[in-house]
Amino acid sequence: MVNELKELVKKLSEDEVKFFLFQLLFRINMVEETKYSDEQFTEDLKKIYNDFLNYKSTKITNENENENDYKVVHIVFGDSPSGSLKMVLRDMESQITEKVISFSDLFSIGPVWKLHKEIGLTKRYEWLKNHINIDEEVMDKYQVNFNNTIININAIPQNVPIKIWIGDNSHEQTALRYVLYLLREKTNNIILIDTTTNYKNQFHISEIEYLPLHTGEITPEKLRLIYEKNSAVKPLSQEGRKKFEGQWEELSTKHEVLRIWTNTEICSVNEDFYDDYIINTARNLHNEQKNKDFMKSARVIGEVIGNLNQYIGDQFVEYRVRHLIMNGVFEIEGIPKAMRFYSVKLR
Repeated sequence: MVNELKELVKKLSEDEVKFFLFQLLFRINMVEETKYSDEQFTEDLKKIYNDFLNYKSTKITNENENENDYKVVHIVFGDSPSGSLKMVLRDMESQITEKVISFSDLFSIGPVWKLHKEIGLTKRYEWLKNHINIDEEVMDKYQVNFNNTIININAIPQNVPIKIWIGDNSHEQTALRYVLYLLREKTNNIILIDTTTNYKNQFHISEIEYLPLHTGEITPEKLRLIYEKNSAVKPLSQEGRKKFEGQWEELSTKHEVLRIWTNTEICSVNEDFYDDYIINTARNLHNEQKNKDFMKSARVIGEVIGNLNQYIGDQFVEYRVRHLIMNGVFEIEGIPKAMRFYSVKLR
């Protein structure tokens, strides 16, 4: 069986690898940060394992499929929701007639100034390369993937309905407005599937209970229930589309590189917005030590990410930690090549 697993893993696409890895790491984090029990963790691991075996054994591939045969196009923002939705479509036997287009990006961070133009894309690439510890090979791949996604969106046939999946976070909400601006010349029906609101309503989650920060945190089985519940949602009106397009035009004039979601709006904030929070988190971790000592930067970053009610990613937090090191707020031990290679402590 071990050899069979090795062969199955070799055949996974990059999206599929990221999806299953995220599902594992997300549940480990829940054990650490929430009341998620060890028994539930074990049960969910078995479910992920069985989902993996079923997914690979029943996956239908058709290398020569005609793009124009698709009856629905889904647009999602991230590798994890892409993998999860593809699994849902496979279970519904809809993977041949429904296409998933995904942006492998995090729109809550980095410049979005004139992102719908070449000059804006170049500015974003340069900022990510210079600030978020992305090596040149990965950056080149990122550029290719981003450009290909735009090409795929522009190539959607006019008669095919488009379903866009979004949650209550600045990442997906920024991306939504960007995509609707890219689609402004198309007459396709566009349906929005609000995963946060549907998750709360369908699964009776109160305000004090855990809510997924983004669509990628929702399990495939619940994502399917959300999809089925939203099968008859009306498309966006022309007025609604114009409103989102106008919001993008406003957003794309901003030069800030950090966005948060608050009071149902995207707010552009200074990049040092979370610096005090990072410092206070480190101080609290020091208070748990017998003697103030160096801590793995990954520990500090993980604690920050685990307690934020925003979805900004660990790479941005590490960028700010490195900035605080340069400003003399943190002492460093090791080399800041990647978060696993160095430790920090407050001066």
